[in-house]
Amino acid sequence: MLQHIKAPKLDYSPHGPRRPKSHKLALIGCGGIAEYHLKAAKALGVEVVALADVNIEAAKNRRDEFFPQAEVYDSHHDLLARDDVNVVEVTTHTAIRPAQVMDALKAGKHVLSQKPFTSDIKEGRRLASYAKSRKLHLGVNQNGRWAPQFAALIAATKKGLLGDIHSLDMSLAWDHTWIRGLPGADLHHLILSDFAIHWFDAIVCAFGERKAKRVFANAVKAPNQDMKVPMLGNAVVNFGDGLATLAFSGYESFAPQEYLCCVGSKGTLRGTANVANLTELELTTKKGTAKIPLKGKWFPDAFSGTLGEFLRSIEENRESTISASNNIRTLELCYAALASADTGLPVKPGKALTAR
Repeated sequence: MLQHIKAPKLDYSPHGPRRPKSHKLALIGCGGIAEYHLKAAKALGVEVVALADVNIEAAKNRRDEFFPQAEVYDSHHDLLARDDVNVVEVTTHTAIRPAQVMDALKAGKHVLSQKPFTSDIKEGRRLASYAKSRKLHLGVNQNGRWAPQFAALIAATKKGLLGDIHSLDMSLAWDHTWIRGLPGADLHHLILSDFAIHWFDAIVCAFGERKAKRVFANAVKAPNQDMKVPMLGNAVVNFGDGLATLAFSGYESFAPQEYLCCVGSKGTLRGTANVANLTELELTTKKGTAKIPLKGKWFPDAFSGTLGEFLRSIEENRESTISASNNIRTLELCYAALASADTGLPVKPGKALTAR
């Protein structure tokens, strides 16, 4: 019987910028997700000086709620003309997001984009290359990296607690039908793209520099499902010397649950609880088993993680861990899964260049 051992210290909590007052932020897109971007800025002590949305009332409402002194615009071009703004967050719909990201870069601003920052990998590489040529930072709000369960997993793998990763299995059962009638509800790969991209990103982070060989995925409707798009999905990512599996059941699931298990040559890390509400992970090594308590919540804390890391990278003049270039590998995995689900065939990451 394995004995209980002391939990290792893992540095996974979000870090804020060192000089929050030195940054002047602006936000393009004031829809639902903007709330968490603005909460993050406020929590980190970073001022948002301007907001833009084609629906000016949406911009005014967000301003009044979070930063009453900020200016509002119905054109992002007017916002980008401001000299005092050095960082722009883009939270608009994916279809128009890349053009607005490029506009902000051309205006000389550092840009933190919502995920995915593009639905076309070639376009993503062009954006990343242009940002680099202008000595500007382009980051992606892949906020799941600071969800406590993923952040602790990433920290444990970086610290070498698990050794060489053999497998990573993650599954979720929950009711995603709340999205009925909302924008995005008709996205064909709602589960495997818009939702699962965070889990594909966790795979990339856990396996480090190892490259996936192929991805095989499925997306189907549940029996008697009344929604247009597949609400069930799974994927197997084959690294040649390791496997990652994902399983999603998002249609009217009872007793919502999330499961995570990462097996390595030196240890196993696992946890299960209500979706996005894991409060501890269990680490088992040859020395014994430790309970690792998790602090924080995905919403809103993870958004502080992405913004804090992005601003720190600007301050320290280094590439961000959430840079667009870094995010390309996540897009390659995700888009390979979408292509596999559509064709019924395994797909090599990098071969499928779009989410369409």
